[in-house]
Amino acid sequence: MKQDRRLIKAPAVILMALSSAGCITSTVQDARTGVTGIGEGESVVIMAKSYHLGNETELKYIRCIEDSLSRGKDGLRVIPHDQFVDSLFPWFEPRTAPAETKNLAKLMARPGVADRIEEQGIRYIIWLDGDTERVAGGGSLSCAAGPGGGGCFGFAWWQKDADYDASVWDLQGLESAGTVSADVSGTSFMPALVIPLPFIARTQARACKTLADQLHAFIVQDEAA
Repeated sequence: MKQDRRLIKAPAVILMALSSAGCITSTVQDARTGVTGIGEGESVVIMAKSYHLGNETELKYIRCIEDSLSRGKDGLRVIPHDQFVDSLFPWFEPRTAPAETKNLAKLMARPGVADRIEEQGIRYIIWLDGDTERVAGGGSLSCAAGPGGGGCFGFAWWQKDADYDASVWDLQGLESAGTVSADVSGTSFMPALVIPLPFIARTQARACKTLADQLHAFIVQDEAA
């Protein structure tokens, strides 16, 4: 009986080793159109653009970027999204927010807008666009129970792509400083020999860290460089 149990466990260990390796690939790039840098007391704010299918960038992803950018001794000063939108109501509501940098000068000329932005020390507005989608999947997994017990058998997999772009607007020059993008693909597996063993590729979490790290490097570039 002990030998049979070992025979069941051995394939599960092999599948665990196979499925835990090489699950995520990522690509990050930036296109700079202006010189950046950030001084003491200056801050950034993260905003979401409406996606082309009508969905807004996930709120949890915005929060993740905010946390990642502000973390550590070299972290940036980040004004929370909700605080910024409320302080400038209604100019950054979805229907009234500027869609292009050419509209910034007109917006800044409105009574109180420039003062509220200056009070918060906001140097950059970072507009996020994108989403995480399940793009493929396959396999078969079945579970059954009987008088002598139950279990699951089979193998299932699915792939998710996280594709995000960040447009960086410099409020000092009222112009675009450039864009940063991250494209992360992750494949998750669930083999089952009696007990399902999920191996999840944290695609969105990797996309958050990858994009935040690149944004930090993009913004803090020495202006004299």
